[in-house]
Amino acid sequence: MHEYAIALIPYRGWQILWDNGITNTLEAPLKMNTQKRNQTAAYFLAFITLGLATAALGPALPYLAAQTGSELSQISILFTAKATGYLLGSLIGGRFYDRLPGHKVMFIGLIGMMVTVALTPVLNLLWLLVLVLFFLGATEGAVDVGGNTLLVWVHRRAVGPFMNTLHLFFGVGTFLAPIILAQSVLRSEGIQFGYWLIALVIFPLALWLLRLPSPDAPAREEEKEGLSNIWLLSMIVLFFFLYVGAEVGFGGWVFTYTLKMGLAQETSAAYLTSAFWGAFTIGRLFSIPIAAKLRARWILSADLIGSLLGLGLILLYPESLVALWVGTFIIGLSMASIFPTMITFAEHRMTLTGTTTSLFFVGASAGGMFLPWLIGQLFEPIGPRVAIFIILVDMLLAVLLFFVLMRVSQSIEGQSS
Repeated sequence: MHEYAIALIPYRGWQILWDNGITNTLEAPLKMNTQKRNQTAAYFLAFITLGLATAALGPALPYLAAQTGSELSQISILFTAKATGYLLGSLIGGRFYDRLPGHKVMFIGLIGMMVTVALTPVLNLLWLLVLVLFFLGATEGAVDVGGNTLLVWVHRRAVGPFMNTLHLFFGVGTFLAPIILAQSVLRSEGIQFGYWLIALVIFPLALWLLRLPSPDAPAREEEKEGLSNIWLLSMIVLFFFLYVGAEVGFGGWVFTYTLKMGLAQETSAAYLTSAFWGAFTIGRLFSIPIAAKLRARWILSADLIGSLLGLGLILLYPESLVALWVGTFIIGLSMASIFPTMITFAEHRMTLTGTTTSLFFVGASAGGMFLPWLIGQLFEPIGPRVAIFIILVDMLLAVLLFFVLMRVSQSIEGQSS
């Protein structure tokens, strides 16, 4: 898959991309002072552990059901508990980052992750496991908000490529988690070893982060006050609601859509889902040098248009497996950098505090829960094509909102970033 993706880029274009983008991005840490370099590296490593903890639940679900003597229909409540905890942890954690040294807050979040991850494979009571997963979600939300906020405070307006790299490392963690659990089951016939290994990895990172000085929060006088700024913040939160709903909706339903449309069997449908997340990872990788050269508004415009093209291709040729594969790859590649680039877009137009960043994540979490649920309510009564249609409408609203957002931000800033 990687070879085919690279082959699509003309040689000269790839050479220019490397010379002007990737090389500069790789050299950037060398130009930073030691403190900034260590802070940035710590956030990158923290997001690997965040990805590990986040992605571990899915592969572990059957084993947790057996562990608690529950049916899969009952154990699915763990997702709701974790998502609810994440929402609250994001909202509350953001306020703490504004009031306390950021690394102390993030240290507590990482230690909370470590403890709850270590407890997960040993609890035999479902209600107790639900409670632990709630707290795991809360600590994940706090760490997620912290990594994004503190990275912005370290790099300010130069944060673009670093923000994309941060989210790439999260993807690395989500990629490694199923492998770790698979090896745990293979070697010990259980998930305990895998979960404890993830918990063990978190501990030294948390100690190292605690020893590093926390970045200074932006001065309050820099923040643009007034009703216009409230509208800007509200629209960005709504944008995250729409975008993450589309991302989670497509990634979560493309497998079932493929089966119900009769386009492929289970194995091929699973490969298609992997292709989406694989393209997503490739897109994150390519977005790093691109973010160093292009303004956030241009990257977001291209990403949104690409997402619409991919969804439109699938809807136009619903019986074509080739169209589904091509559309899926385009969607994954296009969606990859939307989330981190929108944070960069926001940083250039307002002062990002822990509280404002936490609101972004609350909107994103709400969208990630609502749109997949809506698709599920209409999937069987109307038919599988409704899934793609709903996601397309959602992304069209996101595009419309983005252009309104640019107009509002231009009136506040005088010019776009």
